[in-house]
Amino acid sequence: MSREATLKRILEGGVVAVVRAESGESLLHVVRALAEGGVTAAEITFTVPNALEVIRQVRQEIGDAIVLGAGTVLDPETARAALLAGAEYIVAPSLNLDVIRLCRRYDKVVMPGAFTPTEVVAAWEAGADVVKIFPADVGGPPYLKALRGPLPQIRLMPTGGVDLTTAEAFLKAGACCLGVGSSLVDPKTVASGDFSRIRELASQYAAIVRRFRGLA
Repeated sequence: MSREATLKRILEGGVVAVVRAESGESLLHVVRALAEGGVTAAEITFTVPNALEVIRQVRQEIGDAIVLGAGTVLDPETARAALLAGAEYIVAPSLNLDVIRLCRRYDKVVMPGAFTPTEVVAAWEAGADVVKIFPADVGGPPYLKALRGPLPQIRLMPTGGVDLTTAEAFLKAGACCLGVGSSLVDPKTVASGDFSRIRELASQYAAIVRRFRGLA
């Protein structure tokens, strides 16, 4: 999938699920539940044991049912390994210009993490497709809105603090999409195998995006 096609699907879906767990064994079922609930993008973080194997398995089994990415990518070596395993985009908690450069080289979407205006602009100038505002719970929707004021041209994805009570506020503040972690994919829920709960939550987040955009 081209970078443009991947970015289009991510933005249209409006939600990027951040998948973390103490074990990667059941994450195929997690990602399938997300897709069935209407969340069309998910990132497998590198805090998951055997993350590369999980990415490879999910990609093979689920295919294009969900736009699969890799998260918590801290360096270009990890980014390249994730892309070779089947990830279509790279997400990071921090700004590493070499990671952005590598993703542009391979025509893949990259979402580096930033917080201050200086970091946000640096990420965008380096070629970020979306800048991940992390941790977004520190300033909440008001901080995101403040960033959007002087930087309306930059696509921002808040991550951290996005839940069912704040999702719409972040969208109103100007988020192009939402990075949603434990409030959607709770490691305890994953461990218990309650995939129906994940499917239900996914449908609720997808519905919030549709309502905000006037599509519901």
